[in-house]
Amino acid sequence: MAEEINKDINTDHELFEHYRFDVDPGQSPVRVDKFLMGKVENVSRNRIQNAAKAGTILVNDKAVKSNYKVKPRDIVTVVMSYPPREVEIIPEDIPVEIIYEDEDIIVINKAAGMVVHPGFNNYSGTLLNAMAFHIDQKYPDHGDEVQAQLVHRIDKNTSGVLLMAKNEIAKTRLGKQFYDHSIERKYIALVWGNFNEEEGTIEGNIGRSLKNRKVMDVFPDGDFGKTATTHYKVIENFGYVTAIECQLETGRTHQIRAHMKFIGHPLFNDEVYGGDRILKGTTFSKYKQFINNCFKIIPRQSLHAKSLGFIHPNTGEYMFFDSELPDDMQSAFDKWRAYGSNI
Repeated sequence: MAEEINKDINTDHELFEHYRFDVDPGQSPVRVDKFLMGKVENVSRNRIQNAAKAGTILVNDKAVKSNYKVKPRDIVTVVMSYPPREVEIIPEDIPVEIIYEDEDIIVINKAAGMVVHPGFNNYSGTLLNAMAFHIDQKYPDHGDEVQAQLVHRIDKNTSGVLLMAKNEIAKTRLGKQFYDHSIERKYIALVWGNFNEEEGTIEGNIGRSLKNRKVMDVFPDGDFGKTATTHYKVIENFGYVTAIECQLETGRTHQIRAHMKFIGHPLFNDEVYGGDRILKGTTFSKYKQFINNCFKIIPRQSLHAKSLGFIHPNTGEYMFFDSELPDDMQSAFDKWRAYGSNI
């Protein structure tokens, strides 16, 4: 089993070093799991062995099994697909809609407004705080063996389906699917303007703006950023705005938001990418009031992660989860639909 798991690991994707040990010249041969137990505080042997199965224990940059014998001058590292935590995750009793859960994964329908991970200015009230509480309640004696771990992220003000792993092996296998772009992800968005074509594809590297590090830009010539591809198709035209479905091949930060702005169709009420002002329509004060009312109905970028399809990390079964549009987006669609019928 361990050999099969290690074959699944692609160490070319981004990994973060959590521990590094340069083995002393006088070190006698010892199993790597025993070696790490003597080096890492408050860790169980079972967790170290699971990390080895997941391919996240490296010796001289190569994944090893837990029975590997450490030799003098070896370099032993423990790597993960996420950065070392800068803040402690404090369990908090926060309601979260769990769509599905088993021993390996949790699928959540995240509400808009919830930050996924603690960070600057958001040290509490996040999804990870909520899931830490959930795990504590479900597994009172879990120790470090069971943890809700992020496999991917969606923005604070984006709602929808989000997948989490409950152990290192599941996280590594799911992470590889995201890296290989084999995950099926569909989003629903409300964007400014009409489309000449019913469907299309946006390609252009995405990276942090050279002027504002908080914003992502599209670099069509590929001189900066990382490759990004978004497929879209029109669902419904409301006159001055359009409902579209987006399917991601890649998962770059703010990908849909940046790509849609790049082609001249910013997300409705996306303040970061210019969608929070009137971009299409008339100059009548009645229309301006209508837009302001819509902004109040959906006070965020109009984006919902509707569905997610993937291979279960343990059973190999194809899993698919869908979600309904949240009330704010549905209300905005209804309001625009009624308005559009009178244009």
